[in-house]
Amino acid sequence: MHRVPSLHSPPGPVDGDRLSTARDAALGEAERLGCSNTELRIERIRSQQVRLRDGRLEGAADDTELGVGIRVMVDGAMGFAATVSTDPGEAARVVTQAVEAARLIARAGGTPVELADEPGHGVVDWVAPYSVDPVDVPLTDKVDLLAEWSGRLLSSEGIDHVTAEVLAVTEDTFYADLAGTQATQRRVRVHPSFEALAVDPDGGFETMRSVAPPAGRGWEYLHGAGWDWDTELAALPGLLTDKVRAPSVTAGYFDLVIDPTNLWLTIHESIGHATELDRAMGYEAAYAGTSFATFDQLGTLRYGSEVMHVTGDRTTPHGLATVAIDHEGVPGQSFDLVTDGVLAGYQLDRSIAFTSGLGASNGCAFADSPLHVPIQRMANVSLRPAEGDGPTTEDLIAGVDHGLYVVGDKSWSIDMQRYNFQFTGQRFFMIEHGRLAGQVSDVAYQATTTEFWGSMEAVGGASTYLLGGAFNCGKGQPGQVAAVSHGCPSVLVRGVRVLNARQESGR
Repeated sequence: MHRVPSLHSPPGPVDGDRLSTARDAALGEAERLGCSNTELRIERIRSQQVRLRDGRLEGAADDTELGVGIRVMVDGAMGFAATVSTDPGEAARVVTQAVEAARLIARAGGTPVELADEPGHGVVDWVAPYSVDPVDVPLTDKVDLLAEWSGRLLSSEGIDHVTAEVLAVTEDTFYADLAGTQATQRRVRVHPSFEALAVDPDGGFETMRSVAPPAGRGWEYLHGAGWDWDTELAALPGLLTDKVRAPSVTAGYFDLVIDPTNLWLTIHESIGHATELDRAMGYEAAYAGTSFATFDQLGTLRYGSEVMHVTGDRTTPHGLATVAIDHEGVPGQSFDLVTDGVLAGYQLDRSIAFTSGLGASNGCAFADSPLHVPIQRMANVSLRPAEGDGPTTEDLIAGVDHGLYVVGDKSWSIDMQRYNFQFTGQRFFMIEHGRLAGQVSDVAYQATTTEFWGSMEAVGGASTYLLGGAFNCGKGQPGQVAAVSHGCPSVLVRGVRVLNARQESGR
């Protein structure tokens, strides 16, 4: 048995006896029908959203999804079927449907599907580390806390409107396969945020949003476990007032010190998606594009400077993509993607691992619903900080004569090969002679992926490291959405092209 210490035991999506009976019925039917591989998932996913505008409830949603998904391999073809019923007899019937689908696909011809070998891992019980299940907190408590945050902001001079919201998800999964793995897992995640709007005397406006990341934590996160909400709430009005008055940036080339609250998104778009091997081998071309980091460049592509070390990790504490076992029965693990600036690996599921000849999967299969087939999805992809104490953000700023300090994510744009990109942010501070010299507005930075990461001169130490991320990474046809984290330190990147976004838009 594998067990990760937790304050809780995994409850399972339904009653334990029903899980056992459904498992036996489904896997027994799969063996009888000659399946070479069968995976059963029973999941309950509860998702909530609460949103306030100017301190008043604007909307609330509370959704529960429950169902059974079964994937089989028969005659070199893959079949999948699902149902919203957790009845054991229904689970066996779904196996039959999946087998029929696989045999129909096999008769249609095409290249046989094969999966990289994966041994059984016995019984696995795992719960993400949290204290208070976020979906069990009463709606009134959620509204009261968001209203209190909104009131603090609205009472500040210069703030005209405020929105505040929280997203919360608790995901209970039971997985079993013919290899002998049986995993019961619970993942939790929350994403609180608030945004203030200020209208200037000329009729224009500016906004500023909190930079707190979503986290694989419980409701305790909103009470200070992992983030200082009081400090951010107190600072935001003054920062927004300064932003309203800030001069528009003069376009040119700047040295950038980029805070992890902004850099995580650049990592997601230019590294995370680019190192998904199914993309790099063309399997996502029709929908989301391919990747400049093609398979023939593994081990040779100069992705960035020698201070660039990037890992994929499904074991990161509080990571949004952290699991004990993925949806193909592969343990969560850590692996290298970029080492000393050179492309060193890819994110893999079992099918792409076999097709590429890279050996075993590194645990990157996930489906966002029991009714959806697992596909290759992103791990927590993170940039490693400097060894030892390393430089602080202030140290990085001190090394810049003329540049910008970038904080918080906002809009982004990147091409279909994950190569040409443009990013903005929540706030930008001029750096003059190693010191911050006030905010500027209308900033966007633009580069190619290898140019940008190749110009990264220094990474901050552990004190600058933050785990950012998002709930809404999209992929696949039909589309699926997954949550993923990206850890990184502050970094110094030399000579980056900066645009004046207002001028570029013709305003």
